[in-house]
Amino acid sequence: MNLEKISPEAKKDVLELQERIELFKAGEIPEDKFKSYRLTRGVYGQRQLGVQMFRLKLPMGRITPAQIVRVADMADKYTNGNLHLTTRQNIQLHYIKLDDTPEILTALEEVGVTAREACGNTVRNITASSKAGIDPEELFDVSPYAFAAFEFFLRNPICQDMGRKIKPAFSSSEKDSAFTFLHDFGFIPRIQNEQRGFKVVVGGGLGAQAFLAQTAYEFLPEHLIIPFMEASLRVFDRYGERVRRHKARMKYLLKDIGLEKFMELVDEEWKSLTNKEFHVDINKVSPGEPAPINAIPDFEIEDEKKYNDWLKTNVFEQKQKGFFGVNLKITKGDISSIKARKIAELADKFAAQDMRITVNQGLMLKFVRKKALPYLYSEFEKMGFANPGFDSISDVTTCPGTDTCNLGVTNSMTLAEILEDVIQNEFYDLIFENDIKIKISGCMNSCGQHMAASIGLHGSSIKVGDLVAPAMQIVLGGGVDNQGVGFVGDKIIKLPTKKMPDALRVILNDYDANGHDGEYFNVYYRRLGKNHFYQLLKPLADKENLKEDDFFDYGSDINFIPEIGVGECAGVMYDMVGVIIKESQSKLKDAKDHLALNKYPEAIYYAYTGFVIAAKAILLGRDIECNTQIKILKDFDEKIINTGEINVEGGFENMVLQINKFEPEANFANDYVAQFESFFNKVLNNRSATINNEKKVIENHYKA
Repeated sequence: MNLEKISPEAKKDVLELQERIELFKAGEIPEDKFKSYRLTRGVYGQRQLGVQMFRLKLPMGRITPAQIVRVADMADKYTNGNLHLTTRQNIQLHYIKLDDTPEILTALEEVGVTAREACGNTVRNITASSKAGIDPEELFDVSPYAFAAFEFFLRNPICQDMGRKIKPAFSSSEKDSAFTFLHDFGFIPRIQNEQRGFKVVVGGGLGAQAFLAQTAYEFLPEHLIIPFMEASLRVFDRYGERVRRHKARMKYLLKDIGLEKFMELVDEEWKSLTNKEFHVDINKVSPGEPAPINAIPDFEIEDEKKYNDWLKTNVFEQKQKGFFGVNLKITKGDISSIKARKIAELADKFAAQDMRITVNQGLMLKFVRKKALPYLYSEFEKMGFANPGFDSISDVTTCPGTDTCNLGVTNSMTLAEILEDVIQNEFYDLIFENDIKIKISGCMNSCGQHMAASIGLHGSSIKVGDLVAPAMQIVLGGGVDNQGVGFVGDKIIKLPTKKMPDALRVILNDYDANGHDGEYFNVYYRRLGKNHFYQLLKPLADKENLKEDDFFDYGSDINFIPEIGVGECAGVMYDMVGVIIKESQSKLKDAKDHLALNKYPEAIYYAYTGFVIAAKAILLGRDIECNTQIKILKDFDEKIINTGEINVEGGFENMVLQINKFEPEANFANDYVAQFESFFNKVLNNRSATINNEKKVIENHYKA
């Protein structure tokens, strides 16, 4: 492991990960406490015991040929040789051994790829339209703004201890190809009075209960979007739910307090930001440059019709005239390491260095010259990545389901292949229409984005006597319409999984029979209404007609048994008072370290977090529920300060919330950290005096 080739920040990450692994193995860190830590380093527990999923963090899905080769090398050396592309424009490696993760992280950091905050309660990967920078319909390239947000929040203390994850997205145009309407933060480019800016939406989300994002600003100048995100994260950090995991997303905070109150709190926090404006260097991320003109090897196209269909559906001319974007349709998002290296070689010779993973689990090459298109098609055809119909109904999005995910209920990957075959063989003409999307999730949590699909499916089960059949809940009418308006799908009916091919046939045949000429699928769905489709599909739900095979999931020859593990997206873990106090102590060290480097905003926020964690330790020791940070501040005053147990002049809440009353400058930072240190020592003394009477606390949902 050569740490000399990576940045000091990355080196610290690697060494700390290695140290935590050793402490965990030695029994010095509780398992679920370690789980919370490793998640924020991209290491996620897999369905299979003893192995992990390792997730990269690729802002905008941007990856270079050299980087994808390095990922392929890691896949060969440490896992099964497969690269899995995700709907968050990331790459996941599966079947990783925990001890190998520091080596993998080091090798990736050498080529500029991180896994920091790819999982866990952090600002997750920042997604963007894959066409950003080359989109003929864009007002300007949003890539520099997405990348600036990625850099700003990476390792930022503001988002290291949140109650749940945050997902931002940037769309290249009003068509909203990035699905901003289903994100915690969504940005759509606007120009007003010759000034760049964004329409900003907040509080969207999928999962078991989907919410459409609300409009925070119809136009926010470009230099204010990162301050708005930072102020909003501070509000979410302080007021967001932390105990009830299923309620700990920003969408529920907005539902509880309303957008108007949320924006008031954001304005209060904005006053104390260091960066009340943040000017983005728009030249830091270029749209890419074409490769030098290289000789094209001999090749042969065996099926001219298929090639022409591929040109119509998988290739588009960029706004840079004479150059083309080429989309690879990658079934299930899986690329072998051998094929990944070949794609990198082709990109090096005939495209730009800037490749993009797409939100539908594909891969896009940019700046391809027209003369190179036939040859690239022939090479992609050999790999199985040149099937026409990219981002159409035949390009089915799917999460890994029961293949590797703890939460998976059913096998979504095989079903995706089967449904693609149905389209290719029976409804081929529909591949030229891109308004119908099929998306599958192996459970209700929507990693496959089923609630944002024209035809969405999520894994479930149906009880039939003493047996259980694998099932899919059918959802219709979600996604983005031709005007860029987002919709959440409606749940229609639950059917046995093996009935899904027939269900798809029934829906599409009805669309052919009852859809008006030129009518978009979702318009047809809303015109006929939910009950029409329930009645249409109801015969397939007849339990009396189930065969033995209906009780087997795809890929299995035994009766289906639902096996649902514990998901790790939210860092579910045990909570012990002593461990929490040690964590507060670590925040004190972080605060002092950043003071020494004159990084005053960071020092202040570490101290703030430490205040809250230390107070929580005392409250939990008395079995007082700690749902939100603001509740912790108020309860500590009421239960501890006002009773005289610990003395804090002026009150605990007032002391802690100085953070949004003062500029983050040297004098305040030094005073605030000193106050935190004094308070922390009082907490230590209090616990020493009361530990014998302290209730032993083991919580299922801890996040300080």
